[in-house]
Amino acid sequence: MSGLLDLLNSPMGKQIISGVSGSTGQSESDTGNLLSMAMPVLMGAMKKNVQTPDGAAGLMGALSGKHDGSILDNLGGLFQGGVDESVTKDGEGILGHLLGGNRPNVENALSQKSGMDAGSVGQILKVAAPILMGVLGKQTKQAGVNDAGGMNALLGGMLGGQPKENQSLISSLLDADGDGSILDDVAGMVLNSGGKKGGLGGLLGGLFGK
Repeated sequence: MSGLLDLLNSPMGKQIISGVSGSTGQSESDTGNLLSMAMPVLMGAMKKNVQTPDGAAGLMGALSGKHDGSILDNLGGLFQGGVDESVTKDGEGILGHLLGGNRPNVENALSQKSGMDAGSVGQILKVAAPILMGVLGKQTKQAGVNDAGGMNALLGGMLGGQPKENQSLISSLLDADGDGSILDDVAGMVLNSGGKKGGLGGLLGGLFGK
């Protein structure tokens, strides 16, 4: 089972970072830095969603249908000539489902933490969200996951593998005030996790030389 660190550090991960970078006009190092912060947040939101029967059923349905991992079969074609509008519209829907009305707060927090403008953060997230769903869909098939418990374990495994300090930070980020909601905690935790190399921004270590 691959974790997010393994994904972003793999040849496929570097292709994703390069493609997202090219489609949004941001540097590869800035794009990689942002994805290392944003992907655990999105996956944490998914993990929170599967705690309810409706949320688990919705995610399982999406992963067995549209988001079965086929998007990963032709990443070169996906990024060649710019990402198709259907992909960014799909990403818009995924972000709306996962983050709801708190999406601007999440994007602004990631913007301030990464030093990238919020508009560019939003564009990157719209491209990254369908790819992340595709990765999860592929992992779901490979692991033979077919129920909420299995999905919860899969998401937990993919969120694992972080350095201990980052595990604590992500854990706190998911529900800093203990009220069962990750979304009202995202902005403060991301913004207060230290400079660009600290906290979630440091998940990839020195991979991008930052």
